[in-house]
Amino acid sequence: MKICNICHKISATGEDHTDCVQKRNIELEAEDFKNSIAEKLNLSKNDQDLGVEMRAVLEHLAREKENPD
Repeated sequence: MKICNICHKISATGEDHTDCVQKRNIELEAEDFKNSIAEKLNLSKNDQDLGVEMRAVLEHLAREKENPD
């Protein structure tokens, strides 16, 4: 028995819990996507072509990235 490195609870298998590993991978993928969305949409070239709603969402994500809680 060992302690899971992710949730810090006892693991009967001696390894990190499978669900903890999967959750961490999903969180990392989501963070990578959030950080790269501006580049994927080529916002540096022309942000005026985007709809108002899309610009609001992207501005929110940018603020969230700058001010993590």
